[in-house]
Amino acid sequence: MDAQNKDILDAKQQSLVKISSLTAVGNLEDLKIQLNKGLENGLTINEIKEELVQLYAYCGFPRSLNAINTFKTVVEERKAKGIKDIEGKKIITENHPQDKYEQGRKVLETISKTPQTKPAPGFGEFAPRIDGFLKEHLFADIFASDVLSYQQRELITISALSSMKGLESQLKYHIEMGKNTGITDGQLAILATIVETIIIKD
Repeated sequence: MDAQNKDILDAKQQSLVKISSLTAVGNLEDLKIQLNKGLENGLTINEIKEELVQLYAYCGFPRSLNAINTFKTVVEERKAKGIKDIEGKKIITENHPQDKYEQGRKVLETISKTPQTKPAPGFGEFAPRIDGFLKEHLFADIFASDVLSYQQRELITISALSSMKGLESQLKYHIEMGKNTGITDGQLAILATIVETIIIKD
């Protein structure tokens, strides 16, 4: 990230935040507006697709699928108007490591900068299957696609978590992970202001 701009969010980053927050709260009317703006601000079709896919892990399939269908409509409408949006980098759809859990564990360890035991203490010991899904699917399968950087993914996650009630512990965890990817306190303050505007309206 540009050192001179370390405490601001550029137009693309702000679009990622708005799209994530609106998806999390289920405001499809405003989401459609922001999906258009996101493309106009330089996000590629595949970057937005990847954002909306990732969000199912944080706000559920229904919210994610509604957002994806809304985006499909946006892309089709823009194409019908003769607007040529950039598809962007190819999304990785297959992931077959020898040990998928280990792949996800290492990714989480990299972003969190904290040793990750198997199983995760607490919830992972109590419900090993959810620990497996977390490591093998979210941090392995989803994060295997490099269409979005770890920093972009954390911006998306923090935006979604801060838009929903009762997720303070997860939000705190991801804020620290976000800082590990280079997100600054100044950028987090801007993110919080954007999200606050969205959830107040909602």
